[in-house]
Amino acid sequence: MTMSIDQIPSSAKHVVIVGGGFAGLNCARKLAANPNVRITLLDKNNYQQFQPLLYQVATAILAPNNVAFNLRGTLLGHPNVDVKMAEVVSIDLNAHKVKTAQGQQYQGDFLVLAAGSQANFFGTPGADKYSYPLYSLHDAELLRSRILAMLESADRDPSLLGKGALNFVIVGAGPTGTEMAGAFGDMLQSSLKSRNRDKAYKDLCVDRAQILLVDAGHAVLSTFSPSAQVYAAKMLEERGVQLRLGTKVKEVGAGHVVFSDGTRIATHTVIWAGGLKAVSLSSNLGIKTGHGGRIDAQADLTAPGLEGVYVLGDFANIAGKDGKLLPQLASVAEQSGKCCAKNILLDIAGKA
Repeated sequence: MTMSIDQIPSSAKHVVIVGGGFAGLNCARKLAANPNVRITLLDKNNYQQFQPLLYQVATAILAPNNVAFNLRGTLLGHPNVDVKMAEVVSIDLNAHKVKTAQGQQYQGDFLVLAAGSQANFFGTPGADKYSYPLYSLHDAELLRSRILAMLESADRDPSLLGKGALNFVIVGAGPTGTEMAGAFGDMLQSSLKSRNRDKAYKDLCVDRAQILLVDAGHAVLSTFSPSAQVYAAKMLEERGVQLRLGTKVKEVGAGHVVFSDGTRIATHTVIWAGGLKAVSLSSNLGIKTGHGGRIDAQADLTAPGLEGVYVLGDFANIAGKDGKLLPQLASVAEQSGKCCAKNILLDIAGKA
């Protein structure tokens, strides 16, 4: 039998969750199975984005609605979950109280911070102004429009080829950059370089297009196994992707990019997959932040020195069994959300 909203006991513990990504959503779902808990889930969007597939939106393989899922629809069978579309701007950690940009305040017995991440440009001159990050659905849509605009412009005016219209530079050879480079290579080879009469751009010299994948490290997918690194590099090269490893981006301009070795490439599309940091909310909490501006989570996923305050997903630095920080991946976020819910339910039950 499904519980109705008026069946939620007045004594139910209240959990406020900031962020409806993989971490926050999975935490809410697991908590919602307990009728003695009510949950308020806050997110600036009313949808959850499937971030691992954003590169497919950017390369026009998938439509935006294929990677975005309505939060209310996802939680429809859980009347003890209340979804609010609001951006949290300040938090009183000791009181477990949050305030939104719209002026509302929410206070809970437990507070779960899973506010997510944003692009980390590492102070690279011009990167925040002239590059295209790929960490949100909005980012993916902007990038897709940019790529198509460059193709259309070069098709209309071939002289733009000499100005780098079809030079695409991807910064960061982690999962996001590698997937983007591979999908982009497939896109150029299959749909644009086709020799049949049905190719999309009949007059465009796509053979002059370049995809450059740049990373300061010396391997693609540096956090993965050596065999995976070799395989990924091989697959990228087969798709025409040029690897520039051991190279940093020194500057991003309106029509160029400069590498640490002094190379200057004419380009109008620099795709930034160079790293993440916690959203700016983390710097306004009044507690010490760690690597990437994230909160260092304790073993039970609570924030240091705070009772009933949990930090999850890309908003937190979570160590694995070996003591090394786990990567900012959807799987880590999902597991942290479920683990957090389990710990809260144990706490409510008076168990360790």
